Amino acid sequence: MGQRYNTYVGYFKKRYGERLQKIVIDAGFSCPNRDGTLGTGGCTYCDNAAFHPSYSSPDKSIISQINEGIEFHRKRYRTANHYLAYFQPFSNTYAPLNELKKVYEEALSHPLVSGIVIGTRPDCIDDEKLDYFQELSKRKIVVLEYGIESIHDKTLKRINRCHTYAQSVEAITKSAARGITLGAHFIFGMPGESKEDMMDMAYEINNLPLHSVKFHQLQIIRGTAMEKEFKEHPGDFVHFTIDEYIEFFVDFLELLKPEIYIERFAGEVPPRFVDMTPWGSIRNAELLRMLEKRLEERNTRQSARFHPQH
Repeated sequence: MGQRYNTYVGYFKKRYGERLQKIVIDAGFSCPNRDGTLGTGGCTYCDNAAFHPSYSSPDKSIISQINEGIEFHRKRYRTANHYLAYFQPFSNTYAPLNELKKVYEEALSHPLVSGIVIGTRPDCIDDEKLDYFQELSKRKIVVLEYGIESIHDKTLKRINRCHTYAQSVEAITKSAARGITLGAHFIFGMPGESKEDMMDMAYEINNLPLHSVKFHQLQIIRGTAMEKEFKEHPGDFVHFTIDEYIEFFVDFLELLKPEIYIERFAGEVPPRFVDMTPWGSIRNAELLRMLEKRLEERNTRQSARFHPQH
């Protein structure tokens, strides 16, 4: 697996010599587009409960979440001996630095935790926090994962992100200048975007100093503002069948630079959170097999059509 593209698991094995399993931590943070600082309601597609496991809850201590997460993952991934505390729900740098240090250091005090992965927004970072991450990365694994979602400002405005793509570029550039390991998250199928708009993201990603990227297809979560928008304006959305999505992503993968690692190319949400599951109950492992099969059938690979001048 992964011979035709760079896998994120392969990245950690290559750099640190072992598989490192992420454990999702909910530290109780919020977002500036949720608490009224920049906006209210949060991102229109977002329900964080649909994207993180039951052991991850802000009413539990950081150490308790880690211990429960280790037990959860030991049943699934028996090859993992060390872990990364993944601060995922909401914006995990959205607090004063002294508060952030407490939760990060608590996670890093666990003997089986080798580092932290911090999911956040590009407008929730500053020089003081980046200086801290730079120093911390000298003794522990530190990965900053920026939610970018789209390179198109019209889309970011429509989905209530309350930041611009230029802010994403600035945050990533400042982080990279400090030698911090960087990931980013993008969503395919946002309202108003064509397949060409989505494909343009490959060229932008190639120009960013990212180590890894994570992609999801848009999933319409029950009870979100996006669900209402989807029902009222279904023609504004690109509807991918599973085969169309695989084909689209192979085309996308061919354009990506060879050194970037792919953490995920599709997502899955528990059925209780969605009104419809157009792909059925297919799991990520099967999606990966389908992707690899299609890459083999087309005899292609990541960066097959990559041109540095773009």
